[in-house]
Amino acid sequence: MTQRIPATLTALAAFLVAAFVVAPGPLSGSLPGGLGAALRASFEEYWHADRSDHLQTVVDYWFRYHLFKGTIAALLLAVLIALGVLLWRAFLRSGGPARAVAGVGTGLLGLVALAAVMANIQGAVAPFASLFPMLQGNALDVVGPQLNADAHPPAAVATMVDDFARYHVAMAVIATVLAVVFVGGSVLAGRRFVRTDPSDRRARLAIGSFGAVAALLSVAMIVLAVANTTVAANPDPAFAALVNGSW
Repeated sequence: MTQRIPATLTALAAFLVAAFVVAPGPLSGSLPGGLGAALRASFEEYWHADRSDHLQTVVDYWFRYHLFKGTIAALLLAVLIALGVLLWRAFLRSGGPARAVAGVGTGLLGLVALAAVMANIQGAVAPFASLFPMLQGNALDVVGPQLNADAHPPAAVATMVDDFARYHVAMAVIATVLAVVFVGGSVLAGRRFVRTDPSDRRARLAIGSFGAVAALLSVAMIVLAVANTTVAANPDPAFAALVNGSW
């Protein structure tokens, strides 16, 4: 492995990490007074007018924000996968604790990038719902009384509940797809582990570690998919818990 390619990928990964932090906001445009102030003002208009178009400017901004952030995270994930493959191959050829540590570090950062991709896809699919945690204090206090079981909620609440359900449907789909990918990866790793010469301890260590991590991630994704499917199928209790501050 030439040193130029890993060094280039490392530099590119560092650049993308910085871009992930600083770039999405400016690329998404601007809001008068910032996101928090614009959201509070727009939500008040939305609530009293019972029309979602009052929030559209803020929601559109938040959609673009998640889109840019998710794109950068996806590029970072791709770079880290490429770097991880190079480090894995180098470790199989000659070993060395430095390569092992670098490989583990790259893998951990890759998991963080994957989580960022997942969260930002979810936020782009349901940008209104992803804003709910920012509606603190009085903004959400007005919603609670409308969730009384004996009262029919207004259209504003119904829209919020629908987007809340869509938010969880998105994560259920994402987690299901990843569960399939990780299950497949763990199966392939297991088969390759069995076929690998027992005397090749380095290869068996790398393949076995990959298979174990893939198996654990598949379990985590299955749990995540089930949890989000449950909420999406019956969003009212979870939404009420969010509004009442117990979630």
